[in-house]
Amino acid sequence: MTTSVKEFSTRDWAKVDLNECPQIVVPPPGPRSKEYHRRCTRYFKGLSGQVRLFPVVFEEGQGCTLVDVDGNRYIDFSSGIYVTTLGHCHPKVSEAIARYANKLMNAHDFTTPIKTLLVEKLAEVLPGDLNGFQFYDAGTAAVEAGMRVLRAATGRNEIVSCYYDFHGKTYGAVSLGQIRSTVYGRVRAPGCHMVPRPDTYRPLWTKPDGSIDTDRYIAFYDEYIDKATVHDVAGFVLEPIQGWGGSIMPPDDFFPKLRRYCDEKGLLLMADEVLTGWGRTGKWLCLEHWDVVPDVVSLGKGFGNGFPVTCVAVREPYKESFERISASSSYGGNPMACAAALASTEVILEENLLEHCIELGEHCLRIMNEMKDRHPIIGDVRCKGALMGIELVKDRQTKEPFVEAGEFVYQHAFRNGLAWIPAGHILRMSPPIVMDLDTATKALEIIEEAIGAAEKALM
Repeated sequence: MTTSVKEFSTRDWAKVDLNECPQIVVPPPGPRSKEYHRRCTRYFKGLSGQVRLFPVVFEEGQGCTLVDVDGNRYIDFSSGIYVTTLGHCHPKVSEAIARYANKLMNAHDFTTPIKTLLVEKLAEVLPGDLNGFQFYDAGTAAVEAGMRVLRAATGRNEIVSCYYDFHGKTYGAVSLGQIRSTVYGRVRAPGCHMVPRPDTYRPLWTKPDGSIDTDRYIAFYDEYIDKATVHDVAGFVLEPIQGWGGSIMPPDDFFPKLRRYCDEKGLLLMADEVLTGWGRTGKWLCLEHWDVVPDVVSLGKGFGNGFPVTCVAVREPYKESFERISASSSYGGNPMACAAALASTEVILEENLLEHCIELGEHCLRIMNEMKDRHPIIGDVRCKGALMGIELVKDRQTKEPFVEAGEFVYQHAFRNGLAWIPAGHILRMSPPIVMDLDTATKALEIIEEAIGAAEKALM
């Protein structure tokens, strides 16, 4: 028997005792954190921005909470950067991984019973005819494989992506994103193009009434493909909601219009749902919010709730393309990975977490809109399920980014027991979708207090 959303929201396993968390016993980063970090970074390099801004050292996690080595308890409002969608160490997922760690760790790409069960379940829950699959161990590997599918399925080479997209850190994936690196000679891979996409807060083209003119974007794509490519475009690769860019939401009519445009022009549409998929926004795929089925989709992050497993799914007409791209990999689809992904999928179904995620998002959006009314540096708030953003600006009219405030708020809230994600002037939030509403309210109270402190200190 399934559990209702209301019943699930009070389950002991995921519910946070707000009398005990957050709990700061030593000002973080504490002495043990500093010592571990000093020892580790003597050898370990290339840290993310969030670690550089707040080098705390975590020791354990349970549900929606994290504990550092100094004994401080935090509300996790990042899900390990969009990964532990079901909370840390969900009992069913942990047990499934442990079972196969003791039974069969790897059999290359041979068929296994657990892989069979997983692909059958994926074909059951995914929309449309997305029923061809291959597995990998990192999001960027899935994106690169998806790019190869686009080229194999069409016989064409060029690919179009969008400003501020993020698709990974290998050369092909980097060439689709807004990242500049001397490692790649600051040159995109041949055949990779970028175009603007509509941003509901910072639109490039608007109608006389101020609404976003999505038709202008589509018209620009058509002109760009005609004038700036060699007419060898395989398709588009886009994030449904841009994560690295700052939880940037598209207008509701954008993806349906892009889907129609691709169909009219014989182009394929690939959705990079590594960040947005598998319950993060309250749907299996974020594109389902707009009734759009992509031709190719990459899945990752929350797909295995923290275990490194990713997937490329393709529609029926294109699944034989896997046979032409040398699709297999050393770790993709290993039994532990398949067990983690299957268990995560079953948890979402059994605990009605898609419905709960929608409820969580609606609850948080109401609070964030109230916060916006009280704080002049909040320029915009956005939310789709458990994928949220708050954009801080120096002036609401000019929309000038307030980067100093973003860093201040991030560090201030972290010191008060909120583990989360920085993105310059945009505050990114991605709580586990098992989080109860009271805990989400507390997390947003910590953020609002930090925003108030930033206004006093910086304005």
